[in-house]
Amino acid sequence: MPLRRPLVAVIAALVLVAVEALLDPTGLLALVGWSGAVPETGRGLWPFAPYAVFLPVFLAAVWWVALRAGERFWTLVVGVVLAVMLAQSAAAFAMTWDLENSAWASSYVLGKAVPAALVVAAFTRWFGGRGEKARRVPGSVVAPALLFAAVAPLVAGQWWTAVVYAPGTPVAHAASGAVSVVLATVILAAAAIPSIGWMRARVPGVLGGWLGAVVAGGALGVVQAVVAAFLDGMPSGDIWPLMALYVGLADGLSFGAALGWVAGVAGVLIDRSVARRALDEVAGAAGARQRALTVGVGIVSAGLVAVVLVVHGLTATGDPSRAWGEAIPIPGFLRADRGIITDGDGNQVLLRGVNVNQLVDFYAPRPEVPVTTPLTEQDFADIAAQGFDVVRLGFSWSALEPAKGQIDQAYLTQIKDAVHWAKAHGIYVVLDMHQDSWWNEGTPEGWSCRPGTDTMWGYDGAPTWATITDSAPRCQFQSRDISPASDRAFQNLYFDTDDVQGAMVQAWAALAKEFAGEQAVAGYDLLNEPGFGETAPVTTSLQLGRFYSRAIDAIRDTGANQIVFIEPSILWSGLGFDTGPKPSFSADPNIVFSPHLYSESITVDASLGLPPIVGMERQFMLGTRAAGDYETALWSGEYGFWGDTENRVSHLERYAALEDQYRIGGAYWVWKQACGDPQNGIQDIGDGLVIQDCSSGEFSGVNQPLLDILRRAYPQSAPGTLRYLDSHGAKMVMTGHAAARSCGLKVWVPAPTEAATSEGPALDTEGITGIVTNVVNGGWIITGCAEGDYSLSTLGG
Repeated sequence: MPLRRPLVAVIAALVLVAVEALLDPTGLLALVGWSGAVPETGRGLWPFAPYAVFLPVFLAAVWWVALRAGERFWTLVVGVVLAVMLAQSAAAFAMTWDLENSAWASSYVLGKAVPAALVVAAFTRWFGGRGEKARRVPGSVVAPALLFAAVAPLVAGQWWTAVVYAPGTPVAHAASGAVSVVLATVILAAAAIPSIGWMRARVPGVLGGWLGAVVAGGALGVVQAVVAAFLDGMPSGDIWPLMALYVGLADGLSFGAALGWVAGVAGVLIDRSVARRALDEVAGAAGARQRALTVGVGIVSAGLVAVVLVVHGLTATGDPSRAWGEAIPIPGFLRADRGIITDGDGNQVLLRGVNVNQLVDFYAPRPEVPVTTPLTEQDFADIAAQGFDVVRLGFSWSALEPAKGQIDQAYLTQIKDAVHWAKAHGIYVVLDMHQDSWWNEGTPEGWSCRPGTDTMWGYDGAPTWATITDSAPRCQFQSRDISPASDRAFQNLYFDTDDVQGAMVQAWAALAKEFAGEQAVAGYDLLNEPGFGETAPVTTSLQLGRFYSRAIDAIRDTGANQIVFIEPSILWSGLGFDTGPKPSFSADPNIVFSPHLYSESITVDASLGLPPIVGMERQFMLGTRAAGDYETALWSGEYGFWGDTENRVSHLERYAALEDQYRIGGAYWVWKQACGDPQNGIQDIGDGLVIQDCSSGEFSGVNQPLLDILRRAYPQSAPGTLRYLDSHGAKMVMTGHAAARSCGLKVWVPAPTEAATSEGPALDTEGITGIVTNVVNGGWIITGCAEGDYSLSTLGG
């Protein structure tokens, strides 16, 4: 009987692994999946880690927990969850040799761990034989619980720091402040005492205390999620509190899995040191000794927490708004400064405009239908006439570097021409290395996809020579972003297989060298919507951060000092939030956080018919919070809405109000979308702001209801810092504060008719001097100077 139970548990776990691998066509949903990619030697351990590390660690841990905790269903459930998390951490560590990230990575498998634990525990209960549900003396409980709680602030740098936790939520991270750390530690200790006591009475040895710590970590996560729900505001049409609860529980359980051994080992050592004696008087002395040890451990635990807080206080920056130091102002170049984008002359700049995809090397689903329309100077003239001051210009690595190490000079000239035209019309350019599902090839003709996946179009991105799929099928599950081939290609990028990451870094260096002295280039968007590969968050946090760091260093080495725009992974666009690289991934001060704010638009919830995971209002709050973690500005690289006109207008009106409320910019997707663009699908029109008639191929006009919202009045630049902005059409109210006199006020006001008159809009100002109104194509530009508090209202045209 002692071996039957763990044997049944291991067999159940093996069968479960095999069934999941057969049923999961992507390799992402199973405990140990297989996407069809053939692991290659010579790349280190990462291609083999799921099989050579995860599986043996998982089975060994299942044997152990079934042997020690298998008498009861629920203790075994917790034990198998622990086994999955330990296996995930071990596999991640074998891939990266980064202990901190690997420990935290276990939180990402909670959705796999719980169902697996329930199945394995159920089969073990049914077929493993019924043992005695023995109750034991729990032994030492308080001291191990206090010690476990005290460890939290020392190692919690990777846990409890994401956008999930609202400011004010008790977290054990020292950077959150002394009150937060103390509260989190107290809550963790309060949860650990009963959970460790309950587990130690039922599970012997180190495992009892360890499982109790896992439960305590989960309990802390629940408390944090509840507190955060109140601090962030209870749900108003979205299910964010439920998602926050899931993430909090996952973080807490993973913390307990990684550090719970501290409680387990401490409990066993303390028990052995105060072993009960047969004689009553000796037992009394032992009890006194145990109480003394408990007090001692409590003092040591409190001392550990105090040390963390003192060290944090001594090393904290004197200016919490910019711990990375200042970006050196360079006249004429934009930069990130204290949470806003500035022009280097003391003026806040709002970059508001559109995405232009007319240089992207798209897949052609219908070869006879063009995938793009030619990009001309007239496009930039028309963009400027809408009041836009920025273009996010997508370009394709496949067209820039069709052969490794060889930049296509003709394509580079197209990019240069676009920047030149933009500059001539007063428009900044964000150069965006665009990709969607990694590269522009679809499912090969005649290919049979695994059940559960479908054939797919290609999209755009990397050259064929940089596409390493290891024979994974080019099929899709639910969407283009879940394709085994592109997932493996991203995995190979993150682990720099055959120097593919190094090649992308050098491509950026070559491009940055061309534009290092160009003031019209606002900055470089390193990679559009990076894929999650196969092992998030190893890929989407640690490895993505390493790639960004390399690319930033290469760009700076060319002398280019423009902003670098960093994006979180595609998970943000799909879910409305993500974790992203750690804030310490780079010391460069001139970066901007640039998620794509698509909530209530094309996120996963919308495609599944669910309520929004993250509502539109909440996404601005979460984006601002994440930008605050990076100590930089927020800029939405993409946003947009589709469907019927009424729905699009109502959503865009809400978005515009929030964009003004948060005083940020962004780029609408998209200016022109050709009928043959794979992202356009097959429909009657090319669905950009400028509409193409697919029956004739001619552009038939603009989407005026959307442009009426997008082209509203706004300050393209404002002295000092904007404090308030509200705009509807030509009517706008703004306030700001300039610490020193600046003549950088530049306000766009649209004309209500096709042509602006010399009279200009009526103005109401305070604290602004030298006001000049200039007629421009489509409206007016108002300039002036300010110092101290100032305000400006436009009363229409």
